[in-house]
This record gives sequence, structure tokens and C-alpha cells, in this order.
Amino acid sequence: MDLFSIASGSSGNAICTGSEHTHVLLDAGISGKRIEQGLNTHDYTLSDIDAVLITHEHSDHIQGLGVIARKCTIPIYATKGTIRAIMNNKSLGQINPGLFYEVKPDTDFTVGDLIIHPFRISHDAADPVAYRVECKEKKVAVLTDLGVYDDYIIDNVRGLDAIVLEANHDIHMLEVGSYPYPLKKRILSEVGHLCNEASGQLLGNILHDNMKHIFLGHLSKENNYPSLAYETVKLEVSLGENPYKGSDFKIEVAPRDRVTDRVII
Repeated sequence: MDLFSIASGSSGNAICTGSEHTHVLLDAGISGKRIEQGLNTHDYTLSDIDAVLITHEHSDHIQGLGVIARKCTIPIYATKGTIRAIMNNKSLGQINPGLFYEVKPDTDFTVGDLIIHPFRISHDAADPVAYRVECKEKKVAVLTDLGVYDDYIIDNVRGLDAIVLEANHDIHMLEVGSYPYPLKKRILSEVGHLCNEASGQLLGNILHDNMKHIFLGHLSKENNYPSLAYETVKLEVSLGENPYKGSDFKIEVAPRDRVTDRVII
């Protein structure tokens, strides 16, 4: 399997993963043109994408979906509530309802030789999920846009080979920043976003000897710095009740406006 980020941040998200024969796009929160260019970076095109998996209907996850759907007629997988919210979003333009396939949390489905496992997350959207993608013995997951994690989340992301994990904000930067109070309250809530410390604590719960790569994703442009997220997550891993140090694993921040290297697992 491989995994790379085309864009990851509060301004737009799109992640690609797959096997030798099948690839899926997780979210389409940037323009169709940027998604195509990002795929081209690693010698893929939209014609190589077998499905789009949508986590939820916020604009930074679906902005480019209308263009992709009309241009390529790629199957779109999402929960019932998310599909309804997307179809009611007039800014996306017309999307053929026949392209949508409803998924249910905790019920696996297949795309080519990939097994996709959707699982519930705590976020202020209609019916949000995260996805774990498996092929043979390999597993990756994209886990962003959750205000809190629990044993259910941890159980769904155990035994991974690679992960894109949210490290959205530094709490102090958010608290003293320019965001209006209601927005700060939303981000800090249990249906908001994971801070750097919580990201590191969650990571400490799922690390194992064969974890090959960690991308820190969905960083806030205003309330975080890549270096701060990186160092805070590493520190939390090192301080946690696990046998590892943050430096034991390959951790990198997925940029908001640049394609990452393609990780092979």
C-alpha cells in the first residue's frame, strides 16, 4: 500500500491511499485542479481513483467534490446524513445522485482489493466518520476532525502501518488568538478538533513496533505551527505510559499547500 497527502489543513483536505491495483481519495476539500495536480506529483491521475471517501460535509472536505463528480463520475462513499448534507449544498453544483453509496459506521465495504472500515468520530457535522483502509496485512487510517477520542477510537486505529492524525491547534495560541469566542469554544469542545497534546496522547496509545509512518494533519493556520505540533506530539509520546520515545518513529507534518512524499508500506 501507499499513502500521501495532497493537502491537509483547515483550508482544505485530500489524502490518497491504495494498493497496486486500487486507489481511493479521502475527502476532496480543495479544487479539482489542485487534486489532479497533486495526484500527478506521484504519477497518478483522477482516472486512477476508484472511489472518493467523504468523512463529513464541511467545505474543507468537499469543496472539489462537485467538479470531480461531474468530470470523472467517480463513486462517492459517505454516511446517509453526510450524503443528504452534500446534496443540499448548492455551492457544489449538480451531482448525480447515482454516484453516491451509503456507508454505515462499523460496517466494512470493499473497493477493488481494499477493505474500507468507517467508524464514528465526534465532530459537529451531520453524520461524520473516519476511515481505516486495509489491503492484505497492511492498514492505514485517516483520523482528523474529532473533538475527543475514547477507547472506541483507539480500538479502531490499533495495528496500523501508517496514519494521518489530527494535530489541529495549540490551546494557548487559540485562547489568546483573534478568533471570536463562540468559534474558540467550538474548536475546544468535544465536537471540535484535537489539540497537539491530545494528538500525542492518542498516538501514544496506538504505537507499536511496526508503525512505519505518522503524518500530523489538519493543522490550523492561525492557531498552530508545524514545528510546534511536531515537537509537542513527540514530547507527549515520550512522556506517556508507553515504551516509546517520540524520536522512535517517522513523524512529519502534512502541509496545507504541498504534496507530501509517497509513503510505501
